[in-house]
Amino acid sequence: MRAVVQRVSSASVRVDGEVVGALERPGLVVLLGVTHTDSADDAAALAAKTWNLRILRDERSASDVDAPLLVISQFTLYADVRKGRRPSWGDAAPGPVSEPLYDEYCRALRELGAHVERGAFGADMAVSLVNDGPVTLVLDSAELRRGDARRLGS
Repeated sequence: MRAVVQRVSSASVRVDGEVVGALERPGLVVLLGVTHTDSADDAAALAAKTWNLRILRDERSASDVDAPLLVISQFTLYADVRKGRRPSWGDAAPGPVSEPLYDEYCRALRELGAHVERGAFGADMAVSLVNDGPVTLVLDSAELRRGDARRLGS
């Protein structure tokens, strides 16, 4: 699972001209991609990491200040552009695999206490945001798993 996390002062996502999710105060926008090997455990770990990252003003996390999150599915985070000029999407999990994990990531955030707004899974979306800082981080569940293994002495 891969997440691009952006600190924003405001954000919204529209589908067919209608707002389906919005942040009207400072928070985080998360673009979330899912690959074939991801699991519910990855979703929970990535949600906890996102919620507790100290990337808001004054080195606070979203959990510290109850900042809202706008989570948008984005299969293009798993694009392979190594060959030719046309990206390959083979590393992105198909909708029947990725949608439940997207839902699980949002559910895990809510369980942690987050206010979560969402895009529309699989829709053609227009995303607007004001990046604050700018602060943009890329999180990857595979890297989180490797980091846990190192801490455990593996």
